[in-house]
Amino acid sequence: MSELSEVSDVNQPEQLSAAEAAERLKFDEAVRKVEAIIFASAQPVSLAALSERVPNIALDKVLERLQYDYRMRGVNLVKRGDAWGFRTAPDLAHLMSKEIVQQRKLSRAALEVLAIIAYHQPVTRAELEDIRGVETSKGTLDVLMETGWIKLRGRRRTPGRPVTYGTTEAFIDHFGLSDIRDLPGLEELRGAGLLSGRIPAGFKIAPPDIDLDELTADEAPLDEVNVEDMGLLTPLDSDD
Repeated sequence: MSELSEVSDVNQPEQLSAAEAAERLKFDEAVRKVEAIIFASAQPVSLAALSERVPNIALDKVLERLQYDYRMRGVNLVKRGDAWGFRTAPDLAHLMSKEIVQQRKLSRAALEVLAIIAYHQPVTRAELEDIRGVETSKGTLDVLMETGWIKLRGRRRTPGRPVTYGTTEAFIDHFGLSDIRDLPGLEELRGAGLLSGRIPAGFKIAPPDIDLDELTADEAPLDEVNVEDMGLLTPLDSDD
């Protein structure tokens, strides 16, 4: 075979069987659907939500394909926790600076509370106050709830059933993290000058190893309240 013939053979279109062609068409269509779903969503879309709307397809391969297709575009497909969204390419972020509106500046107290919740979650209000050494106002927690960065997770399985707080997917997205475990560690915080030499006693500086959407063993659902565990008496019968 001549050299020209060899080159011609290499440039020939890939020959696919009918089954292979159908499978590729199905995959390409799934890529288009997933792209449309994520593009139309104002928030990152979870893998579970994608699976419901685009079933019977290897979503990891679909998302890998989309990430590759958008790697050099003005927007990139990024993973935020267990969700996916399109975000401005990092090198073009400066072009968006004039469009950003600063709605509210968090107080020092709110930043401290947010940091403790992020690193110490799940955490109760009493635990927050013990770590900070001062009382935490409900207003501070309300502000953080309004930003969408923290949420009520569940109830601690202890007398009184205090609610536990944790961060949200919106917190991960806002701070450009892929996972809550990507929070900087002790040495990184010190190196950046964000942490003084005095660290509150009991403060876990290591990023938490938890699932934001699943309760831990010592947490109960918010709507699960046990009277006995709360240390309250059972209500008396009306006849008494």
